[in-house]
Amino acid sequence: MKTITEQKPFEEILECIEKDKNIYIIGCGTCATMCHTGGKAEVLSMKEKLESLGKNVVGWIVMPTACDDLTADAMREDSERIKNADAILVMACAFGTQTVASFEDERPVYPALNTLFVGKGGGESGIFAEICQQCGDCVLAVTGGICPVTMCAKGLLNGPCGGTNKGKCEEDPERDCAWTLIYKRLEKLGKIDEMRKYRSPRNYQKVARPGKILIETEGVNK
Repeated sequence: MKTITEQKPFEEILECIEKDKNIYIIGCGTCATMCHTGGKAEVLSMKEKLESLGKNVVGWIVMPTACDDLTADAMREDSERIKNADAILVMACAFGTQTVASFEDERPVYPALNTLFVGKGGGESGIFAEICQQCGDCVLAVTGGICPVTMCAKGLLNGPCGGTNKGKCEEDPERDCAWTLIYKRLEKLGKIDEMRKYRSPRNYQKVARPGKILIETEGVNK
């Protein structure tokens, strides 16, 4: 499972730090490294670009996992260089950026990346695919383990739309229709009757924002 990111347009990054001379850069050694958006190579490339435009990069670090609370320890260890910065530029997902910001209240923290989705893939192909929208109302039990909310371009819960053509998606003819895949999987499992059951519209209250949940654990909260 990876948080998939892309680098923001460089002009947008420059607009954020327009008034800041001294910049500290933080990358992420996990998801952003795998996406080639915030690993060591990308951090050093960003450093070079900023310095070529007259910015002073006072320091940089690639956190093992930027969204981890251990980020606070790493920032404390490099606190002297961070103190010399006017702003911190984070080359990690939105979670990583917010984590850094939660430990820094003396200077602005800016994201260098856009967070796209949670997905899988990469490797030699370099292709990442979204697999879950974290919608809070999982239907995988009745769709053969294939998510129509994510894989169907329209998020349909009760079979394909009228635009599906020879097993391909109306929105993207290169992509398999999610409900064709679901049908084939259920047929193979001998559970094709699941296709005849009506599903109620998604309950969006389950994903009210901001999300918060209390997990009861034995011996805790007592």
